[in-house]
This record gives sequence, structure tokens and C-alpha cells, in this order.
Amino acid sequence: MKEDVRCKILAAAMQISRTEGWQALSMRKIADKIDYTAPIIYEHFANKEALMEALAMMGFKKLALLMQERSQNLDTPEEKILAMWHAYWDFAFAEKEYYQLMYGVQVNCCQFDNKGTDFELPAELIWDQIEASAWAKTKTEEDICKIYYTYWSVAHGLVSINLAKAGDINISEQISQEVFNNAMNAITNSMK
Repeated sequence: MKEDVRCKILAAAMQISRTEGWQALSMRKIADKIDYTAPIIYEHFANKEALMEALAMMGFKKLALLMQERSQNLDTPEEKILAMWHAYWDFAFAEKEYYQLMYGVQVNCCQFDNKGTDFELPAELIWDQIEASAWAKTKTEEDICKIYYTYWSVAHGLVSINLAKAGDINISEQISQEVFNNAMNAITNSMK
């Protein structure tokens, strides 16, 4: 019963964020949406930030699962890396509200105090494949870190530009996808 109520709360919060945006989310709105009182919401989550952190963790788990699914039948670390970054890209647009919350795009990002939790899963999956590549055999931890952050900077930057539609930038979806593909391929080719 308690877990059912928690699931209803999380589902209602996601529904509100999808229709009204994260800025409209409040404990009162969630309570109204599921026909409970606000104190019941607070029995499950200490505050709005705790609820948003739980949702972000769900997002990181979903992203990691998608990355694993997309890369599981591939042979080389490089193929797996590219597949995981494409999963990341697809997730960002299919699950926009999760992505915004997870990475602070147009919303205050959650502060994750517990290292080793689910929020690290997507990064660890890619990091592990970079370490498994032939390129990494002659590289330092710092080199691996640089290549990971090069990938992530490009991917997150392009996603953020597209989600926020920053400034007067009006780039088509096709151009954005081509830029993303070219950049990911270039970074991967630099590892050969």
C-alpha cells in the first residue's frame, strides 16, 4: 500500500511536469491530482527536492537500462560507446522531463550527495567501455577522463541547446542529429 501511494505521487509529479513544466510542480498540486492530502505526500517525501531527487534517480536508472539494451549485442567497445551515446541522445528527447531534471536544463538540478548511487550508472557504463578499448591500454586515467568529458560535453551541450532552444538558434532536428553523429564519430575515431 505504502509503495503504491509513493508510485502514485511520482507518477503525478511527472504528469504535472509534462503538462505544466517543472516550475509548476508543488506538493499541493500533487496531492490534489491524486486526491490525497499534502501531509500524506510529506509522509513519503520530506520536501519537493526529495521528490525531485527520487524522480531524477528513476531517470538515471531508465537511461542506464536503455544504454545497456542498445549496446548489449555489439562487439567492440567503440561500437558500444557510440550506441550508448545514441541512447543518451534519444533518451534526452523521448524523456525530456527526466533529462531536464537529471541535468538541470531549465530546472534547478538535484544535488546528489550519495556518490555510488544510480546517478553515476550512465557515466560508468561509458567509462567502462572507454577503459576496455584498445586506445585506453596506453593511456592514463587522466586521458580517459578527458575523452569521456569530451563526449559528454558535446552530447550534453547539443541536447541542452535543443531542449532550451537557446537564443535565436533555430536548428532543424536533422541538422542537430547530423552534428551529434559527426561529433560522436570524430571523438571515437580519435581513439584509434
